[in-house]
Amino acid sequence: MKKWLGITHLGSMELILFGLLSVVVLGSCFLAAITSEPLVLVLPAGVLLAYQTLVNYRSIFFLLVGCIPMSHEIYLSNSLGTDLPAEPLMIVLAFIFIIISLKYIKNIDIKFIIHPIILVFGLHYAWMLVTTIFSNLPIVSIKFIFIKTCYLLTFLFLAGHILKDKKNIKLFFWVFFIPMLLAVLITLFRQALDGFAFAFIDDAMDPFFRNHVDYAAVLTLFYPFIWYARKWYSRYSWQWWLLVFALVIFLLAIYLSFTRAAYIALAGAATATIVIQWRLIRWALLAASIGAAFMIASLVHKNAYLDLAPNYERTITHKDFDNLLAATYNMEDISTMERLYRWVAAAHMSQEELTTGFGPGNFYFFYKSYTLSSFQTYVSDNPERSGIHSYYLMMLVDQGIPGFIFYMIFIFFILIKGEKIYHETKDPFRRNIIMTAMMVFLMVDAFQLINDLLETMKVGSLFFISMALLINMDLKNQREKASS
Repeated sequence: MKKWLGITHLGSMELILFGLLSVVVLGSCFLAAITSEPLVLVLPAGVLLAYQTLVNYRSIFFLLVGCIPMSHEIYLSNSLGTDLPAEPLMIVLAFIFIIISLKYIKNIDIKFIIHPIILVFGLHYAWMLVTTIFSNLPIVSIKFIFIKTCYLLTFLFLAGHILKDKKNIKLFFWVFFIPMLLAVLITLFRQALDGFAFAFIDDAMDPFFRNHVDYAAVLTLFYPFIWYARKWYSRYSWQWWLLVFALVIFLLAIYLSFTRAAYIALAGAATATIVIQWRLIRWALLAASIGAAFMIASLVHKNAYLDLAPNYERTITHKDFDNLLAATYNMEDISTMERLYRWVAAAHMSQEELTTGFGPGNFYFFYKSYTLSSFQTYVSDNPERSGIHSYYLMMLVDQGIPGFIFYMIFIFFILIKGEKIYHETKDPFRRNIIMTAMMVFLMVDAFQLINDLLETMKVGSLFFISMALLINMDLKNQREKASS
């Protein structure tokens, strides 16, 4: 029968699945014809996706990668949102990874799982599980942990399982790059129709991006991938020209995203390449830590932070970017001051739950009773239910002081370890991948000062995929060293 069907490469189980799929397709066509309901034809697509996932999960992984840039965030209720179609695909792949890990356990690289970066991150994740047990709202924290675990299984462990060689890494790049470039061109075209006005920036990127900060973050994080991908191809080839064109377009798009954090993050990443090449990452982290400690101490001393309270009437939303920059300098920009409003609340919250925090994902549900009315702005009612806008403070509030410390240890460790891996690497391709990953980490760290984007699909996926790439490059180095 296999020979007659011309599918001799399929095993018995795959043949059965193929037969069932054929029955579903023919049955759906027949049912659609007699009921005049075209939506019935969607059923074979769903079954085909499930079938393809079972027989070739790698293709579904790359389908997910291609969906990420254009995924649309929708809210199913006031408290439940999702990115379509990326998040459902991610959840399916997370379960598929569990299945293939159990079924083909010998094919799983144990060295990846016990890599020092994974182990250090594991401390952060383990404490997250502990704080979920003691959460003030366990259901919210369990949902948070579930999605976080799916991120890790799909974008860290499954990506690490797949993105081991040059061929698959290049495929990942192109599958992400093409829809991302298309989304950027569409956004720029819409901006042009509105005269590149700051007031309409969020409308121009709908439905691909939540807001201009999300848009700018993805543009900035993916920029190093494009920068180093140029070097894969000979100068003046069509691929080289396309990537050079993309570098110009992405840089223009970053500028026209009107996102202050993106400008700082990109400039910082460019500077960081020199820091890494000169082996100065430890000194840079030390300087950053001292600077942060000094700033916090100066704000806490004699409650000096109270002097930053905004003028309620003058702190407004600005429709012109130049006015926004001036307002930021004068502490009258509503987005900046609303962040401060929540940060003051976070500081008060952290003092009440020092050890285990309020539980992962719980900031929104408790912060309003800890705010100070003197820091209130026009948007403090927070109808969009947005978070704390600082990932570091989020760790402190949600997971207590130990959670904050574990996260900072992970950040410091991955940067110090990454610099070491970079200097141990001789292969130019791998060195570029490592530098790309390091720039992603550093830019995410910069964004996280005033945002909490790591839990979003577009930023979180790039962060954890970069983490997987860094580990794989290190393991490749170790294998070459062992065989020499």
